[in-house]
Amino acid sequence: MPALKLFGRKWLAATDDLVYPGLFELFIRIVWLILIGIACVRYYEDTWNCRLGGELVRVYLLGEAIMLSIVTLLILIIIRHSARGTIMDTHARRYVEPLLIIKILMLLPEIGWNVLGTMWIFGQSVECNLATYSITVVEALVFFDWILIGLSIFGLALVFDPIGSLEKRQLENSVEHGKISRIWLRRFKFLWWMRKDESANETFQHVAGLLSALFRGTDLVPSDVVAGCILLRVRQKREIHELRKLNLITRPKYTSDSSAIFTDTPSWMSLKAAHHFLQLSIASYGWLFVIYQHLCTGCFRLIRGMTCCACFRRKRNIILDDNCCLCYLSGIKYLSKLSEEDILFASLKNHLCEIPFCVIADHKTANIVVIIRGSLSLRDLITDIAAASDSFECPGLPPDSTAHKGMIIGVKIILKQLENYKVLERAFATYPNYNLTITGHSLGAGLAILLGLMIRPRYPDLRVYAFATPAGLLSRDAARITEEFVLTVGLGDDLVMRLSVDSIENLRTALLGTLRACRLPKYRVVLNGFGYALFGIPENDLSKTWTNYDIITTPGQSPLLIKSNDVNKIIERDITKRRYSKEQLFNAGRILHITRCKLEKTEGKSKKQLAKERKYEMRWAQAEEFTKLSVMPRMLLDHLPENIELALATLLEQQNDIPYYFDP
Repeated sequence: MPALKLFGRKWLAATDDLVYPGLFELFIRIVWLILIGIACVRYYEDTWNCRLGGELVRVYLLGEAIMLSIVTLLILIIIRHSARGTIMDTHARRYVEPLLIIKILMLLPEIGWNVLGTMWIFGQSVECNLATYSITVVEALVFFDWILIGLSIFGLALVFDPIGSLEKRQLENSVEHGKISRIWLRRFKFLWWMRKDESANETFQHVAGLLSALFRGTDLVPSDVVAGCILLRVRQKREIHELRKLNLITRPKYTSDSSAIFTDTPSWMSLKAAHHFLQLSIASYGWLFVIYQHLCTGCFRLIRGMTCCACFRRKRNIILDDNCCLCYLSGIKYLSKLSEEDILFASLKNHLCEIPFCVIADHKTANIVVIIRGSLSLRDLITDIAAASDSFECPGLPPDSTAHKGMIIGVKIILKQLENYKVLERAFATYPNYNLTITGHSLGAGLAILLGLMIRPRYPDLRVYAFATPAGLLSRDAARITEEFVLTVGLGDDLVMRLSVDSIENLRTALLGTLRACRLPKYRVVLNGFGYALFGIPENDLSKTWTNYDIITTPGQSPLLIKSNDVNKIIERDITKRRYSKEQLFNAGRILHITRCKLEKTEGKSKKQLAKERKYEMRWAQAEEFTKLSVMPRMLLDHLPENIELALATLLEQQNDIPYYFDP
């Protein structure tokens, strides 16, 4: 940081990103130089005895040796200069850009010499009886040199930033902002190989505007984000360390006793109910989750539930957009342990803002259950990114309520399908004494809550079990209403439960401040990051990482959110004041937060034995506790549904025998 400037434009790389790629190439070049040097010393004289093309062989051998020496020396100098200075000290690396231009221009003579080598090995212009060693070395050198040249060109294409030429004036006016948004939009349309649907253009435009507002003008490159996340983890560790010294940290009260947790809650809120409906939510991931769990035997587990040539057979129930063998349905049946007759409806179409879901008859709990799948594809990811607030109106909500824009589009599509096929009406006609329950994980959890709000006037007794619900879902007043009928379950440091436009904007501001305060070069930060992942963060690194000890303090409140649609606020040059979100969105439902108990290390016990003894605790949390995005080791693992399922299963094992019942 800042971005590398070459040939009059900015690139998605920085002058301090060349240390590790340079070391990798340096190792290859040195090996090649040694091999070609041996060939020149031992077999150069034999080239004078060639019947044809001896001059070509001598020119190639000497030229390749000289070129490898020059390039190796150049790479060594680039590595040395790239490793200088802190992340923000670009003056110490001022010679990297001209050196890199020379290195890129050296590709042209390298290509020329590699053409000579190719003519020697594969052409008829050389007739020499050289040693097998020389021929083998040159063949390998030519082959791998073409690969290295291809990788160099691919690397340039990878770090090419089409917006780089527009950064002469960083977001100075709305015209610049509009140009950048349109470039993001072209990127999406270029990469979007999937079939378009009615919501594609609107969603793409929204996501393009969001990404341009969040990141343009920050001068961040991908490696800065990686280094910044490592530094943020060290910063958070240090803040906790300092607060503990002052006795300012009070750990919330957790307990493993479910009777204490669920004393004042409705009877349908229980660990066993949550565990049961989480298993159904996992089933919505279908055959991909079966393969994920059973990599070697998954296919054999699915075959039993498949139906050969199902597209030519009459189906018992409505199954939309599965393949001809009903593989997706087979995965749902395997994971849920349900028969095909109990799966009343399944829409497996996965377009932009159109998420697969199914409706089942759960005889174990006497419920008609709508199960909505979580994120599993690029389409789902873009639906997640369309995260700014938009008006959400339905009966029972306060006026001016807002919700996640992408999920509003998605839940309207689900509701339209339910109404078009009269799914719920037919289900309750068959099972009139059953209740209605909606469940889902991650993106599916957010859609389940919004769907519950929309159809609750017709089904006032419905319940929603949501797992790892995204943080940026509903405005605060609307989220409070959902506490009456929604149970949200989250585990540990789950990233998605803290992920919203507002938290990303705060993370961006913290990232920039942390990078400025770091006194280590980037290659050291990345190297330390691998050590932290393996051995934890040592106490010494909490202080020696920063240029100024006083600059890292406990973070205060985030800047005020903008309250209008004024684009000048969005394209504010001061990154710390630039806000895209109009209103902060929160998590929904009554939130049951589960955390791991710390186990004391004892001699003679392996990590696997300690993992088996792992215990969990829980408490009721408030939505305001999930507004800050922190960098934690398990923030991705804690989001996975199998880990949440393990936590609930372990909590159930810790309980005494409690009657399992549902409120009729």
